[in-house]
Amino acid sequence: MPTESLTILLVEDDPGHAQLVTRNLQRSGFRNELVHVSDGQEALDFVNRAGNYSERPFGKPLLILLDINMPRIDGIEVLRQLKSNPHSEKIPVVMLTTTDDPREIERCYQLGCSVYITKPVAYESFIDAIQRLGLFLQVVTVLRETQG
Repeated sequence: MPTESLTILLVEDDPGHAQLVTRNLQRSGFRNELVHVSDGQEALDFVNRAGNYSERPFGKPLLILLDINMPRIDGIEVLRQLKSNPHSEKIPVVMLTTTDDPREIERCYQLGCSVYITKPVAYESFIDAIQRLGLFLQVVTVLRETQG
């Protein structure tokens, strides 16, 4: 499986955060397709090939970067629905959010998130965290290639 075959679904309602995440993932060397949606309903539609995404092709591996605080359907509910559906339960979900409440973190892990990353408030720290995330995603992709 080539590295570029993995699609990253970024679920983020703040356009500034989405732009920072995208730019710094690219700077870290991650070259996968990145699709940005701005709320939980759009994320579920993308994963379930519904609404505007009904024509999305089958078969491409997916990884989700998911914010918690969003309009329409929040990230916790998106995570719950993804992990309770046999068609999406194995999709890796990385929570990427400003919420650092230990109860929320524990709840996300109980619901099945793969990794929980708190977005730092300081700009430079945020950039550093995203670049480290990009390196982490590259390692995960290489591991998938060698095991798959």
